[in-house]
Amino acid sequence: MIKETVKDAENRMKGAIQSLEDDLAGIRTGRATPALIEKLPVEYYGVPTPLMQLASISVPDARTLLIKPFDTSGLKAIERAIITSNLGLTPNNDGKTLRLNLPPLTEERRRDLVKLVNQRLEEAKVAIRNVRRDILKDLRDFEKDKLISEDELKKGEDELQKLTDKMIGEIDRIGEMKQKEIMEF
Repeated sequence: MIKETVKDAENRMKGAIQSLEDDLAGIRTGRATPALIEKLPVEYYGVPTPLMQLASISVPDARTLLIKPFDTSGLKAIERAIITSNLGLTPNNDGKTLRLNLPPLTEERRRDLVKLVNQRLEEAKVAIRNVRRDILKDLRDFEKDKLISEDELKKGEDELQKLTDKMIGEIDRIGEMKQKEIMEF
């Protein structure tokens, strides 16, 4: 019973880490990456649709993204979505494709991005701790209902704490890599 509960905790914590990784992929670094814009909502025939469902996104060089819509009628909608997003990018429209040139980041902008990354890391850590809190409550309820012994409860708590420490360490590692990526020129 404890093993299944801890396994459930591990799955929920991994979900929080996956969510963090997806979130951090959208934070701009010095390099062009399709993850910056692929989830950008585009108003397409009145329905907000992720950009990756409307166009192919390629990286011709380190500072350029090339967007080729599957349907050229959606080109204006994609362009409008990019302009209204808070990415600070202006697309170049040639009638068939859009080019996004990513300017080099200023030192001030890099610091702001690192603050944003730290904020997202803290949110992920809170999510991990919330999972731990919920699972601890479940384990204590099991013990109160005499489903497990006090020793098993202690063992389960220790196991859960080790898992939590491991996941927090993983979040810190991901954060360090992203900060290094942002700060390199």
